Amino acid sequence: MSKQLYIIQLTYIKDLEVIDRLMKIHVAYLKKYYKLNKFIVSGRQVPRKGGIILCCAGTIKEVKSIIAEDPFLIQGAAKYKIIPFLSGMYSKNFGEVLIDL
Repeated sequence: MSKQLYIIQLTYIKDLEVIDRLMKIHVAYLKKYYKLNKFIVSGRQVPRKGGIILCCAGTIKEVKSIIAEDPFLIQGAAKYKIIPFLSGMYSKNFGEVLIDL
């Protein structure tokens, strides 16, 4: 099965107090999909109104299945936008660039 990249944009729909309470289990969810080589990079938006996840998956259906496990979705704390894209170029030093951030 070929893989494609997806930008997952989370937008918080509950107060940051609720988001902060869910953050520990959200991070455990993220770690699960990093271990499965589905998530490439993730982080908060600035200003803090949501987050971004770069995901590698076979289909948009698979991405929706992964998102369905996110505690933020389960608790009704965020809404999601999935943006499929094809990478045309990438830096061979991508990991090193992230370390420098």
